[in-house]
Amino acid sequence: MRVAVAGGGPGGLFFATLIRRADPSIEVTVFERNRADDTFGFGVVFSDRTLAGIHEADPVLRVALTEHGRHWDAIEVRLKGERIRCGGNGMAAVVRRTLLALMQARARDVGAELRFSTEVTLDDLAGYDLVVAADGTGSKIREQLEREADADLGAEVETATAKFIWFGTDYLFDGLTFVHERSPDGVFAVHGYPISDEVSTFIVETDEASWRRAGLDEFDVTQPPGASDMITKTYLEKLFADQIDGKQLLTNNSRWGNFRTRRTRRWHTLRAGKASTPPVAFLGDAVHTAHFSVGSGTKMAMEDAVALSRAVAGSPRDLGAALTAYEEAAQPSVRKIQNSARPSLAWWEHFGRYHDEFEPWQFAYHFLSRSITDARLAKRDPAFVAASHRGWVEEHGAEPLDTPFDRAGWSVPGRLVTVSATAAGVPTAVLGSTEGTRTLPLADEPQSGPWGATIAAPDSEAGLPEVFARLTDLAGLGTAAPVLVAVHGGTSLTRTLVCEQARMHDRLPALLVDPESDRDRALTTVLAGRAELVGVPA
Repeated sequence: MRVAVAGGGPGGLFFATLIRRADPSIEVTVFERNRADDTFGFGVVFSDRTLAGIHEADPVLRVALTEHGRHWDAIEVRLKGERIRCGGNGMAAVVRRTLLALMQARARDVGAELRFSTEVTLDDLAGYDLVVAADGTGSKIREQLEREADADLGAEVETATAKFIWFGTDYLFDGLTFVHERSPDGVFAVHGYPISDEVSTFIVETDEASWRRAGLDEFDVTQPPGASDMITKTYLEKLFADQIDGKQLLTNNSRWGNFRTRRTRRWHTLRAGKASTPPVAFLGDAVHTAHFSVGSGTKMAMEDAVALSRAVAGSPRDLGAALTAYEEAAQPSVRKIQNSARPSLAWWEHFGRYHDEFEPWQFAYHFLSRSITDARLAKRDPAFVAASHRGWVEEHGAEPLDTPFDRAGWSVPGRLVTVSATAAGVPTAVLGSTEGTRTLPLADEPQSGPWGATIAAPDSEAGLPEVFARLTDLAGLGTAAPVLVAVHGGTSLTRTLVCEQARMHDRLPALLVDPESDRDRALTTVLAGRAELVGVPA
């Protein structure tokens, strides 16, 4: 069998190494459009908890991280002059160029052929039995198939509203660090982490309005790859000067962009458009992406390589069965990561609001609990969680779920309440939880006396503007405004975003109706400031 790999990044190189180790009779050639020592970006980061499968498959990454990488345990959040740390988050990072050099050497050692400065199309690869498209989010192989072939891969692409740009810096962070600063133009945030003894990665995010006010939209994006945005470099060096001790930012094709999440139903095709072209299997960013705040696209590409090499080596005479087995093995973990990445990406689309709304302790807790609960956070760092609880108690006088709620003559003694609902799941009332507390009717229209408004969260974020407009109308009712808004339906993410819009924009207390909630989830919701109350079905 002859296999062509389009793309000499970590995913393509790892597949070449693994398939040669599994079956040395398979001829493997890797085609990379760039030179051997070219690389865009600075470093790659990995979570300790996710590397077992990669390390088991081949030691090349373990060697890279052990001998050339930086390791840390704590995440640090910097906000309004405070630095808050949360431990138990073992991670490691390495310079991307260093990792690629080690992986290139490893692939050659096991007999793969590497050809650099060579960009290929499917027409160039007609003599191969299989093409592995590992050529990144701008995959030329994928684009050619979509343009020329009857190959419906079922792709969906969502573009985030937040802007991001990738720099390095000669300031050494102590570990994964999130820095937030307000300029006269808006709020800007940094994801920073060390990748060597001399350099850290420095990724900056902001919203589009702040980006435009700062004049950072002036860079000519039609310039060929390689040129960096020096206007932005100067602006950010000044804004974050105190946070990086006056050190400089380092450029490498550093340009603003909007993160694009790609989801693809099928990761292979046996029909590549022409009888002479071979089957194609995709891996890594060519078919799936997840926001960099939840982990590494490099890790996912390398996990794809593990699954694909096992499937092909297991059924070399039946590529149809092999590639189907590959998808069945690799897709579930990718879907899980992408599902957790969407709430994290949404956090970065709204972090300016959280910056202004929360004290540093609650901001840090809101951020770190965006995808895990209070109990899981406490297992990682009990002291961090205890400090967060103290912050709440100092402000409210009781633990979160034991804190009374009182507004417009209606009150309950705690923040976890019972809600009655119709057979369709529409909440109708908040039931009195103790003797002497009144039931609060929930309705679509104003009621006499204290009442709560019901808001159905949309099934997708596309429906949020319409719901937000209704919240604004409710807030404008004056003395007839509801005591709270009960948000139900939709998805976990859209319910949360509606609750936050209600309480942070329209100043209406929010009741998050969550049929699957337990005390741990309810506690996390309230302590993080996502809603004032959590309701569970009667």
